[in-house]
Amino acid sequence: WRDSARKDDGYDGRFRFIRLRWDDGSTFGRRGMSSAWMHDYPRAELNLAKILQELTLIDVNPEGRILGLDDPELFNYPIVYMWEPGFWRLTDQQAGRFREYLLKGGFAIFDDFEYDQWDNLESQMRRVLPDARWFELGESHRVFDSFFRMKEIYFPHPMYGIKPTYYGIFEGNDPSSRLMAVANHNHDVAIYRDRPA
Repeated sequence: WRDSARKDDGYDGRFRFIRLRWDDGSTFGRRGMSSAWMHDYPRAELNLAKILQELTLIDVNPEGRILGLDDPELFNYPIVYMWEPGFWRLTDQQAGRFREYLLKGGFAIFDDFEYDQWDNLESQMRRVLPDARWFELGESHRVFDSFFRMKEIYFPHPMYGIKPTYYGIFEGNDPSSRLMAVANHNHDVAIYRDRPA
């Protein structure tokens, strides 16, 4: 991942995926899950950029960036993406920074975690936004009708074949208000296009 964290070449006006780097609190290095945040790098970013280029008019920089929650550059990017949040651990300082980021208008996507890994995401986000509730996002939710109407959202997990569920956190716990975070549970959306149907 050191190569991926090379000095940024500067803002060029294009949309860029920001991957959140995190720690699992492990003292065991690679024997723990401390490197799980970089799962599918850089393939996932390239897939997501390609999908955006094919389906929208958004000008995308296919090279993503990796930032930590304590990086001052975080506030320059309105959307961040976290892989494998089932193993994520926050420090108090990171929880405060993430809270500030989300309350100032930032949006977070959590992806690539399954089964009871949900419990860890919920626990960590309770430290970020103690009063926030997760709401299930069904097929009729407007997030699936933002660019064009998605007729099917329950694509089976590309590795395990399980049915995904989608959840969101809304500002003020009001589902008619701003969506602040989305969790794709039991799914791995970023690599889906690489998997055979």
